[in-house]
Amino acid sequence: MRLLSPSLLPSAAALALLMAAHAKQVYEYWDIGYLITNRGIPNLESKKAIGVNNHFPLPVVRADKGDTLILNVHNSLDVGTSLHAHGLFQRGTNYYDGVPMTTACPIAPGTNFTYYIPLDQAGTYWIHGHSKEQNFDGLRTPLIINEPEDPHNKIDEEFLFTFEDWWPITFEQSMDIIAAPHGLEYIFGKLPGALINGYDGALARPLAFQPGKTYRIRLVNMASMPEAEFVIDDHDLQIIEVDGVRTKPKTVKVVRLAPGQRLSVLVKAKPSSNLNYNYHITIMGDYLPSIPGIFPITHTSPIIYNNKSTEFAPTAMPLASEPFDDINIESLEYLPALIADRSLFLNLTSGFTENEYSHRESINFKVYRDPIVPTMFTALTTPDSMAINPITYGPQTSAHVLKYDEVIEVLLWSPTERPHPIHLHGHVFQVIERGSVKDKTGAARKIVPQHIAGYSPLMRDTVMVDVGNYVVIRFRADNPGVWNLHCHFDWHMGQGMNMLFVEAPKQMKEILKVPEQIAEQCRRQGIPVEGNVVGRTTYNYDGAPDLPHLHLTSPFV
Repeated sequence: MRLLSPSLLPSAAALALLMAAHAKQVYEYWDIGYLITNRGIPNLESKKAIGVNNHFPLPVVRADKGDTLILNVHNSLDVGTSLHAHGLFQRGTNYYDGVPMTTACPIAPGTNFTYYIPLDQAGTYWIHGHSKEQNFDGLRTPLIINEPEDPHNKIDEEFLFTFEDWWPITFEQSMDIIAAPHGLEYIFGKLPGALINGYDGALARPLAFQPGKTYRIRLVNMASMPEAEFVIDDHDLQIIEVDGVRTKPKTVKVVRLAPGQRLSVLVKAKPSSNLNYNYHITIMGDYLPSIPGIFPITHTSPIIYNNKSTEFAPTAMPLASEPFDDINIESLEYLPALIADRSLFLNLTSGFTENEYSHRESINFKVYRDPIVPTMFTALTTPDSMAINPITYGPQTSAHVLKYDEVIEVLLWSPTERPHPIHLHGHVFQVIERGSVKDKTGAARKIVPQHIAGYSPLMRDTVMVDVGNYVVIRFRADNPGVWNLHCHFDWHMGQGMNMLFVEAPKQMKEILKVPEQIAEQCRRQGIPVEGNVVGRTTYNYDGAPDLPHLHLTSPFV
C-alpha cells in the first residue's frame, strides 16, 4: 500500500500538481451539523436533520470539466460522516468515493477531512452522505459539471429541479420502527412531505419562457424512496442526458426518475406568447401505499410567456405518466453492446432473520455488514493470492473479485413486491434487457435492438428494477478499486441490500496512492488498515460480521 506523506497533503506542492493537471480549483467548506427543522412544510413535525454550515438547503456545487473539487469538511455531528459524489468514476481516487468501511473510514466527530476530486466527467450529478444513510436526513445536494465544448451550452437558459421526500423522523428512528415486529406496516404512520429545490413543493417556482427560445432543464431525484415525474402542458421534452451520459435526442411527453437518477431535457418554447402554461411534478411510486396528497402528490407551477395575461393552456387530465424506457434510448457516443466475459446473478430479495425475526433486505440472501478493516485497505495490503479470494473480504460483504478489463454481465432479479433502484459506484453500465421474472414465453422481454447497425445501448449508473421484474446490465471492469452496488432506497441500503466489487486488486496496488489523511482517520478511531476483513494476514476471519441466511416467510404471518 502506498501512502502519501502527510506533509504533502494539503501542501503547496500537492496543490500545484493538482493545478497543473486541472483547469482550476473549486473550493467548498462544509461544516456538517445538526439542525432542528421541518423544512418549512406546513403541519409536519420538526426533526433533528443534518445540514451544512447551519443551513438548508445545501449549496449547489457547480464546476467545469477538468476542475478539481476541493471539499473541506468539518464534522460537527456526534457520529461519523462521509460524502459520496454520486456518478463520478473516481478513477485513481477510489479512496475519495466516500463509502465508510469500503474505501475509507468515516470522518470522526470533531475532525476535519478534505476531498480532492478531479472532475474528469461532465453532466448532472449529486453529492450525498453515505454514512448511516445521512442522505435521508438532508445531507444531499446537486453537483453540476459543465463541459465547455458541449454544444448544448448554446441554449438560451438552464433550469435545475431537485426532488426530495422529507420525513418527520430520522433515519435511525425509521430503522427502529422497521426492525420491530410488523414494522413495515407502521413506518407509514409518520408521513413525509415533498421538497422541490429544497423547499416545500407547494412553493415550486414559476418559470419564464420567451417565444422561440430553447431551455435545458436538469432533473435530480435525491429522494430516499419515491419516484418523481416531470411534464409540461403541451410541450415536448427532448432527453439529451441520462445520469451524466449524453444521449441521442429522444422526444417524450413525460420523464420519470427513480431515487439516484438524473436527466437533462431540452424544451423548445412556443412561437408566440398568446398563452401561459403549467409544469407538473408528481411524487409517486406504484410500490408505495396509496395515500391521497402524499403518494401521489402533484405540485403545479406556471410557465409564464406573458406576465400580463391570465390565459393558460388547458391541462390534459390525467397527466401523462409512464415508466422510463431505458431500452429504446441510445447513448450519444457509439459503443455497441458489450460481449460478456462472465455473468452474475443477483437476487434482490427480502426476508426475516431466524432468531431476531427482523426484516432485512439482501442480495443473494446475504445481508451486507461492514468489515472490520476497510475493504480497499484489505485489497491493498494482502498478498496477491489472498486479494483475489472473495473470502478475504468477509462473508457479509458479498464481495466479487473482478479481473482487469473483463466485461461483467449482471442479471438483477427482483422477485418480491418491492422494486429497487440499483446504483453501481465507479462506473456506468449498459442497460441490455428488461423483463418479467414470471415470463415463460418471452412475451415481456425487452432487449436492445440487435438488428440496427450502429445502435449504442443506453449507459447509466442507476437503474430501476421494477416489482417482479429483472434487468440485465453490462460494464467493463476498467477502473481498479472497490466499488459498491446497492439499492438506493435508503431503507433498503440500511437493511443490507449492498455488495462489493473488488476490481483488479493487482492493478489497484500499482495505481492507488493513498493519502496519509485517509489512514489517519482510521487510526484515530482505532480501525485497522491492514490485513483481511478482521486485520489478519491469514485466511482466518473469525470475528467477522456474519449473519444467518434469511427466511422468506415472516414469523408474524
